[in-house]
Order: sequence, then C-alpha cells, then structure tokens
Amino acid sequence: MTLHEQSIAVYRSRLDTLSAMLTKAETHPEGDALLETKLAEDMHPLATQVRFVANLPGEALPRLTERAFSSREENATTLAEAKAHIAQTAELLDSIDPDELVGVEDTIVFDLPNGMQFTMTAEQYIREWSLPNFYFHLTTAYALLRMAGLELGKADFMPFMMKYMTKGPS
Repeated sequence: MTLHEQSIAVYRSRLDTLSAMLTKAETHPEGDALLETKLAEDMHPLATQVRFVANLPGEALPRLTERAFSSREENATTLAEAKAHIAQTAELLDSIDPDELVGVEDTIVFDLPNGMQFTMTAEQYIREWSLPNFYFHLTTAYALLRMAGLELGKADFMPFMMKYMTKGPS
C-alpha cells in the first residue's frame, strides 16, 4: 500500500462517516446541544472530538507533504458548522496528489506541546501516531452520540464497507 492509501484515503473516507453521523444528530431533539456532551467530566465534549477529527489529517500534512496547515483552535457551536469544518478538511484531502507525499521510509520528527519529541518513519508516524489518534476521537464521537440516544450502529461507523458487500443478510 502507498502512503496515500494508508493515510489520506483513510482520513477522507472516515470524515464522510463522521459527517453522516452528525447529519443524523441534526434530527436529535437536543440538536446542537449534543456538542457539549461528554463521556466523563475530565474528557473533551463532542465538539472537541469533532474538531480533533477534522484537524488531525491536516496536522499530518506538513509532515507528509510540503503543505502547511493551521489547526482550528475553536470548537464549532452548531452541528452545521461542525459538518462545514469536516467538509473543508475533506476538500483539502481531495486536493492531495499521491506524488506529493514523502516516502514511507522518510524520517518524521515531531514535538508535542508537553515537550516530548518522537522520531519515526513516515509509515510509522501514520500507523503508530496519526491514525490511532484519529480513530480515538472518531470512536469517541460515535460513543458520545450513542450515549445521547442517537440510533447509530456499526453500519453507521463503517459505511465504507458497503461497497465491498457481495451478499446481504438472509
């Protein structure tokens, strides 16, 4: 698999997943108030989970390409605004040509705000850091919406699998 297939294509598909879940959330009686839902008091609310999912692919771009990206620092206050942020990131990802990405063995060095620094290959960065963080926040968003009573199931979390289905349930 190419680095583009391992990263950009995955981010892009899963952004559609989150957008579809937020579309369902727009019909929930709590509507935009769902954005303040938390799983635990010391965890970020849904709005922050969505912001992180929308930011993480872009935050990988300066490490994987020569493109710059500025993360959003503010949470969306409406579901429509959250979906618009996701759409902007999706549009950015759609503009990435596979040839723009560094090689899988190229070295990535990145620092965290707490002073930690990591050095790994581009492939390790995607596999060990970027995608796990992306999925953590995507899964947390799903869990928050389920906890709020939204009717979501595994098919909502993995709709991309439907293109591979060759036989349906009996």
